Amino acid sequence: MSSAVPARTRAYVALGANIGEPVRHLRAAVVDLNTLPGTTVVARSSLYRSAPVGLLDQPDFINAVVSVDTTLAPLELLHALLAIEARHGRVRSVPNAPRTLDLDLLLHGDTTMTSPELTLPHPRMHERAFVLLPLVEIAPDVVLPGLGLAHGFLPAVASQEIARSEPM
Repeated sequence: MSSAVPARTRAYVALGANIGEPVRHLRAAVVDLNTLPGTTVVARSSLYRSAPVGLLDQPDFINAVVSVDTTLAPLELLHALLAIEARHGRVRSVPNAPRTLDLDLLLHGDTTMTSPELTLPHPRMHERAFVLLPLVEIAPDVVLPGLGLAHGFLPAVASQEIARSEPM
């Protein structure tokens, strides 16, 4: 009798925070990600400072992207991300509100899906410098399923305010 080892999938997670101690929350979230069942953090981008989107009257965000190899299915990983957010004091009030931690599942292998809980690839990732720059930093040739190479979208977001601040 043999037990099959679950397949590992490369997934990408965007991290963001702008209240409390954003850098500390992002670094702690990476540690939390590495403790998820069947999940290993394999790369982490630098930290980036970016202007808020949508609700503008709030502090700048600190953003990053990590890649993980995981045996978790997309929805299982999403639920684990939401639990990490909650442990870090995330409160969901209005869209784009200030937050202690935001974790967005950007890609899960080449999975494409649309459900009430999750859309993959993340529907606006190719429009946001604070996602694309750190993503391309750690995965220069990553393909956004159904859209193309991530780095091909960089010119379209070049006018968005973002600056690399420090290593993760």
